[in-house]
Amino acid sequence: MTHSTLPEGDAKALGFDPDRLAQISPAMQAFVDEKQVPNLITMVVRKGQVVHLEARGVMDFESQEPVNPGTLFRLYSNTKPIAGVATLILYERGLLTPDDPVSKFVPELADLRVQLPSGMTEPARRNITIRDCLTNTTSINTLTNMPMSYRQQYREALETLGMIRSDDFKPLPINSRERMAAMAQIPLADHPGKLFVYHAGYSILGAVLEAAAGQTMEQFFKEQIFKPLGMVDSDFYVPEGALNRLPTCYALSNIDGKAQLVVQEKAGSSEKHVGPRVNFGVGSDAGGVLTTITDYARFGQMLLNGGELDGKRILGRKTVDLMIANHTGDMTIPMLGRGFHFGLGAAVYHGEDTKPRIRSKGIYGWGGAAATTYFADPSEELMGLCFTQVLGTGGKQVWPDNDYQETFQRLVYQSLV
Repeated sequence: MTHSTLPEGDAKALGFDPDRLAQISPAMQAFVDEKQVPNLITMVVRKGQVVHLEARGVMDFESQEPVNPGTLFRLYSNTKPIAGVATLILYERGLLTPDDPVSKFVPELADLRVQLPSGMTEPARRNITIRDCLTNTTSINTLTNMPMSYRQQYREALETLGMIRSDDFKPLPINSRERMAAMAQIPLADHPGKLFVYHAGYSILGAVLEAAAGQTMEQFFKEQIFKPLGMVDSDFYVPEGALNRLPTCYALSNIDGKAQLVVQEKAGSSEKHVGPRVNFGVGSDAGGVLTTITDYARFGQMLLNGGELDGKRILGRKTVDLMIANHTGDMTIPMLGRGFHFGLGAAVYHGEDTKPRIRSKGIYGWGGAAATTYFADPSEELMGLCFTQVLGTGGKQVWPDNDYQETFQRLVYQSLV
């Protein structure tokens, strides 16, 4: 096992009440004991030093093999902050700007059209920009937003994108430009910048970044982010000899009125293991990056340090400020609510909420579909990470008291003195 971590620190000297900090462990263990999650690994860092790192639970309910800080996690959308950093690296090098139209790099996405209530379409008032992709404001259509007639009218394109499946369904094409061509056929739900549509823009972003960098995202992430930061266990696919470190991914399901965890993906059959190793999704598909909690903490600490870690500068300090600024204005983010905005790859909390919360204004972070989450608080020089592998944890209707992420963040803040 090669996982690395940040230096350890003394909790009391770093401004924590050790007894309160210790409450994290039994609280998280209770969620594991009740089988609301198969595992939970939690980590708290202040001023670049680790004051809490604990792993509890199992890789798989059948094997009962325990997880540890070297366990590999599917990040899914928690890859988005990494994609934001990759974009800004290219911005600093003069290869793109946030307001560049994506059609500059992906010509297939020029001349898009927008659906109208009448069923007709009209030309988009402007092009989708890189900023739209990063802030999820592309207005790209989804099955929820589009008229039912589109499912037949644009069936081939929707099947190519994997949005609907037929009896002879084929896997996503390996050529990202084919995917962009399919996406361009489907009218937008609204004009670019007008509608928050989570997720979809990051498929475009991946194609844009590869065109601008002249590399696959696998190559770029490794050379420009992972290697400089010492993220030795981070990759898009399972490294050779490391399959035993990838846990089973579960899904939250309601079976006969009872919340249960069901197997969604075993390690041995995971696309992250069997391949084909050609899809390097940057937070929209293909599961994103695989990493450990300690590797991700190194990435997060780099941002908290203003773009640098251990003498290796990834971004300029003011570029990091740009990343975690409010780029969505007064737009309400449906999945977050009031008080939250979106930056360039991460959500940012500015505090204008309906009720006070135990957190600081200016904290930022994000999470993934399988429940890897992190938050960073610049004013407190604080970071918290909470990792597991369960899809559907946002469904509180299924398991209303499954609030381990909120509980973890609350206990971290309550332990500060």
